[in-house]
Amino acid sequence: MSTGLDPAVRELLDRAASAPVPDRPPTAVELRAAFAASRPLPGLAAPVASVTDHWVPGPGGVLRVRLYLPAAPGPVPVFVWIHGGGWTIGSIDENEVASRAVCAAASVAVAAVEYRLAPEDPYPAAPSDCYAVLEWLAAGGAGPAVSPSRLAVGGESAGGNLSTVVSLMARDRGGPPIAAQVLICPVFGHPDDGHQSYVDFATGYGMTADAMRFFFAQYAPAASDDPYVLPSRARDLSNLPPALVLTAEYDVLRDEGEAFARQLAEAGVAVDVHRYEGQIHGFYGLYTDLPASPRSHAEVAAYLKGIFA
Repeated sequence: MSTGLDPAVRELLDRAASAPVPDRPPTAVELRAAFAASRPLPGLAAPVASVTDHWVPGPGGVLRVRLYLPAAPGPVPVFVWIHGGGWTIGSIDENEVASRAVCAAASVAVAAVEYRLAPEDPYPAAPSDCYAVLEWLAAGGAGPAVSPSRLAVGGESAGGNLSTVVSLMARDRGGPPIAAQVLICPVFGHPDDGHQSYVDFATGYGMTADAMRFFFAQYAPAASDDPYVLPSRARDLSNLPPALVLTAEYDVLRDEGEAFARQLAEAGVAVDVHRYEGQIHGFYGLYTDLPASPRSHAEVAAYLKGIFA
C-alpha cells in the first residue's frame, strides 16, 4: 500500500513549482533548449571501461550512438538505450548516470541512440532511426568487443514506446532477434484513452497530461491506430521479447504501462511489472539523485544479467 509521495520527490516538485511560469506556451525548439539548460547535473557515475561516440548511417542521415563498454571480457551483450522526451526533447546526455550504472552492474555494453526529434522529423523518423541502429549492431558495427547476436532494447517514456515499436518492427520484418525489452514509464496509448492516472496526476507531478498532448501533436499529429505509434493498438503482441515494465505511482502514464503489460501477458509474452511507489515520471534516468533511482538501475541490471546468463 502506498505511503504517499517520497519526501525527496516532494522536495523536487516544490523546487519546480517555484520556477517562473512563461507567459505563453513554448515552442518545441524553446522547450528543447529549456530542458537542456535545466537538466539536473548528474551525480556520481559508475566507472566503465570506455565511452565512445559512433556515427551510424541512418535513413535520414548520420546518427550518433554513444557506446559504453564494461570492464569485462568480451564480446559482451548490448543493451540499446532509447532516451525519453516525448519524441521532441532530450538527448543521450541526460541518461549518463543510468547508462553507466547498468553497463557496470550488468557487464553489458550500452548503446545510447540519438534519434531524430519532432516536429522537425515527426513519425516515422524516430523508430526508423532506432531500428537502423539495431541493424548496425546486429551486423557487428560496434566492433569485436560487442556480441552482435545478444541484443536487448530499452527506454524511458517515449523511449519505452520506441523500444516496443522496434521490437514489433523486428518481429514483423524478420529482423535481428531481441532478447528482452526494458520499458520504464512507457507511452503505449494516447492521452485521450481514458486512463484514470491521466485524471489523478494531470498536473502537479512533473509530467502533465497537457505536456503529453503537446508531444503527440509534435510527433504524430494525426494520431492513428498505427501500432508503430500506439503499441496498445496492436492486434497481435505474440512472439515479442520478454519485458520488464517499471511504472511510477504518480505518473499520468502509469495505468497505460500496466495495462499494456497485461496485454503482453495475455499474448503469451513473459512480463515482470514493478510499480515504484511514491515516485514520479523521470525517476529512473532523469532525476538520478532520488533514492529510488539507483534501486531501479540495479533492478534493470539484474534483469539483463538474468536474460543474458
